[in-house]
Amino acid sequence: MTFQTLIKAADGLVADIVLVLIIVALLVFFWGLVKFIAKAGDEKAVEEGRNLMVWGVISLFVMITVWGLVNFIGGELGIGQRSSIPLRR
Repeated sequence: MTFQTLIKAADGLVADIVLVLIIVALLVFFWGLVKFIAKAGDEKAVEEGRNLMVWGVISLFVMITVWGLVNFIGGELGIGQRSSIPLRR
């Protein structure tokens, strides 16, 4: 196994993990929305639902912002996604 193969495998793994985290953040937001609407009479459940929605939005914002910054910096440095990694032997 070469170093470049290892880097590509790690890149694929990180991409999969980020996708799962985005899905989890969306599920947390929607679960909070369901609690917020379904338990409208219970003040404690409404507050828990509001907190879940806020944390879901915050986590999505952070993940998407970091993704955007990484792509912007990579573009400015001329490092495109899926470009080959130059390695010296």
